[in-house]
Amino acid sequence: MYQLPALYDLADQKAIAVLEFPMVQNGSMSVMTDSGTCWIGMDPSIRDGGPGERVHLSHELGHCITGSFYNIHAAIDCRQRHEDRANKWAIRRLIPVSELDDAIAEGHTELWDLADWFGVTEPMMRKAVCLYVHGNTADQLYF
Repeated sequence: MYQLPALYDLADQKAIAVLEFPMVQNGSMSVMTDSGTCWIGMDPSIRDGGPGERVHLSHELGHCITGSFYNIHAAIDCRQRHEDRANKWAIRRLIPVSELDDAIAEGHTELWDLADWFGVTEPMMRKAVCLYVHGNTADQLYF
């Protein structure tokens, strides 16, 4: 399971700059230049060291590392495919299936409790449960 310092270390190793940038509506965003350089912008309110920062940073790293980008003109199904790819990358780093199984075996069975245990947001935990149970991150279908 990647902790916040390890996520920033990974960004450094991959030469992905993480910058503070006002993004009140989204919280974070990643872009890739034509030369392949990635940049991550995060709203200052997200950079508090908590679950939101871990989720946002890992999701944006997922875009950068998997190359899952789209533009404003992309069809919604194309956008969703890239978002799902970034979410799956993030989930596998923040909530490995073996560690989720161990947490459940120890009695952590409520979503809020699992989210606290793994230091992620409840929406990310719902996506993780869907990924490992149903093979997709379509939490709106199951919750």
